[in-house]
Amino acid sequence: MSETAQPVFSIEKLYVKDLSIEVPNAPQIFLERETPQINVQLRTESSGIDEGIFEVALTVTVTAQLPEDKTVFLVEVAQAGIFQIRNVPQEDLEPIMMIGCANILFPYAREAVSDAVARAGFQPVVLAPVNFEAMYAQNRQQAAQPGTDVPIQ
Repeated sequence: MSETAQPVFSIEKLYVKDLSIEVPNAPQIFLERETPQINVQLRTESSGIDEGIFEVALTVTVTAQLPEDKTVFLVEVAQAGIFQIRNVPQEDLEPIMMIGCANILFPYAREAVSDAVARAGFQPVVLAPVNFEAMYAQNRQQAAQPGTDVPIQ
């Protein structure tokens, strides 16, 4: 009876959980000729739904601003997925969600951002690839430092 169950990982559903775009200075902003500065922020969150079933959401926030702090546009996409993860050691669960699931969600979030920006009347923003493993390691290292309270992103 030393039979151990095989690890299970499957994608149950991928979906856009939240999508918003703001163009606060329209229509005047369309007359600007300067190239805006693009700022990208990423955050990954996970929660248990049922035993072995988890929701992971990758939130991407893209802000375009002109040098005089005038916002061109702001896009926020929460790309989510429901994943079945079973028979995995507890210590491996968080890295699987924060790295593996985030890697699966990122191309969908990138497409949603690009499409939303284009539909708002701007040149599409194509996000560069992200190293979620390095991001996770950096967040773990920051969290391990005494006196720091850093959420996993």
